Amino acid sequence: MLFSFAVFILIAISLAKVFEKLRLPGLLGMLFTGILLGEYSKDYFVNTLNLKFLESFFISDKILQISPDLRLCALIVILIRAGLGIDREVLKKIGKTAIKMAALPCLFEGFTIMLITHILLGYSFAISGCLGFIIAAVSPAVVVPEMLTLKEKNLGKEREIPTIILAGASIDDIFAITLFSSFLSMALGKGVNIYKELLKIPMSIISGLVLGVLVGILLVKFFKAYHIRDTRKAILFLMIAIVFHQIEVLNLFPMASLLGIMAMGFMILEKYPELAQRLSLKFNKIWVFAEVLLFVLIGAAVNIKVVFASSIIGLIIIIIGLIGRMIGVRVALFGSNLNSNEKLFCGLAYIPKATVQAAMAGIPLMMGVPHGEILLAVGVLSIIVSVPIGVIGIRVGQKKLLN
Repeated sequence: MLFSFAVFILIAISLAKVFEKLRLPGLLGMLFTGILLGEYSKDYFVNTLNLKFLESFFISDKILQISPDLRLCALIVILIRAGLGIDREVLKKIGKTAIKMAALPCLFEGFTIMLITHILLGYSFAISGCLGFIIAAVSPAVVVPEMLTLKEKNLGKEREIPTIILAGASIDDIFAITLFSSFLSMALGKGVNIYKELLKIPMSIISGLVLGVLVGILLVKFFKAYHIRDTRKAILFLMIAIVFHQIEVLNLFPMASLLGIMAMGFMILEKYPELAQRLSLKFNKIWVFAEVLLFVLIGAAVNIKVVFASSIIGLIIIIIGLIGRMIGVRVALFGSNLNSNEKLFCGLAYIPKATVQAAMAGIPLMMGVPHGEILLAVGVLSIIVSVPIGVIGIRVGQKKLLN
């Protein structure tokens, strides 16, 4: 397993540098590493072509088994970094806009895909809705690091554009996952009250924020009362954030754990700003390694055969859905103080999909939903299409569209 770690990290770093030399985002090199060394490529080269001597160079099965946990840990590192950079004045400034950005683009894209899938493929609204909200989730794993880079460069700071997108992207997934779960239950023939499910969304947001704030306050008191090295404080913070997420997994009550994790960082910045700055530096260093893990393992979850199976019709559905998302962004930003260029940038920043699609695209097939293989194919294709477009859009757009 250690050799496998060494191989894919060395290749990922090398390909990231190659992509950067080509003036493309380095993370695309990491994603490509995952695709190249993942289980689907391994199956083709080792089993189909019988090239057994190459087996040890692919990502180890043991690593792939814990891949979801490793990706989650890397995502939590990003959200902690984001929370440690958001202060009260900024939140007051962008509050209403961030909430609209969290809901409307996701809903516009999800229902647009539901409708177009029903028209083009003739699937029921329940199955079409499953696909719509598999694809509709934006990827915090891709978007948040890009926005943190913008904050470091002070781009878009006057109107707090990176923070609007950070806050919106962390809540966007709640809408997508809740509605996907509802449509999945309908597709399986289970009785589900859609209004009751929608009510869980504000409950999740409120409970996540409240618990995150309370835990953040307790952490500040603990750190002030006991002298601990900053490195250990960072490790303790990370472990508590993982436990916090596990509470959501237990499903005891609706809770948006990812939003709560950001709220913990926010409270540390609010109550103990000197420590927040030092912890932020620690998590920046952790991210150097976590970034490679995250994007390589996302790439490893991509099945190229499945992507080709979705063909042109899948691409049409994804593109129409993205148009719906761009319209949703425009509606969400209507009446804000952003100019046309800044609104266009927000739309581009909201394109990338990866984490949620990698986790959810295979669920309908696994649970026996009709046409589940097509839902999986289009969900995976959305990663391949949206990540390059979105990241390149962010990198080019920040130079041309932001001050």
